[in-house]
Amino acid sequence: MTGSLRVALCAVLALGLSACVSLFPKAQEAQLYSFTAAAPPAGAAADLARVFDVERLPTTFAREADGSQILTIDGDQAAYIAAARWDAPASQLFDEAETAAFDSSSGPARLLGAGDVAAATVSLRLDVRTFEARYLAGPKVAPTVFVTVHALLVGTVDRKVIAEEVFESQQAAADNRVGPIVDAFGAATSDVLAHIVDWTGREGAAAKAS
Repeated sequence: MTGSLRVALCAVLALGLSACVSLFPKAQEAQLYSFTAAAPPAGAAADLARVFDVERLPTTFAREADGSQILTIDGDQAAYIAAARWDAPASQLFDEAETAAFDSSSGPARLLGAGDVAAATVSLRLDVRTFEARYLAGPKVAPTVFVTVHALLVGTVDRKVIAEEVFESQQAAADNRVGPIVDAFGAATSDVLAHIVDWTGREGAAAKAS
């Protein structure tokens, strides 16, 4: 890989990523990064009669990408970017982005927070299956970030599945450097969550009306 993006190579498949550690333990202190999910386009305010509450069930996250290291994939090799870390576990950053996406949406779905007291109509469970930067054209070309999420919407009373769908976003990094790669993570996360918020509002409203 380029000198501007040295990675700690770990020649194992994702199956063995729990043993993947940096080959440069005495390297310089890691630079911390975060991402911010962009707010969805402004729309008309939701009809209050259609607004409904959504219970957020615990998010499950791909084990190899769940921590603070930034995961990359090059063919059958997995690597974490050396001297770079998320400023919190990736799963926590994703949950915060999910909250922000619902809060800024004008749709009918209102995601309940930990301290909210309300009777939710539906429950939403997200399974983040992919959260990685893939070097599709070799290690010298800027990677493409993949974020894949399986969403499940269930009724809070009967626990029956209302709807489920897999959402995926692919965002190419503008350059093979950490900053642009982090930006691509943010863009992919924003794109996926925008679709999930819209889908939750649409499916939840239909279930409420039935």
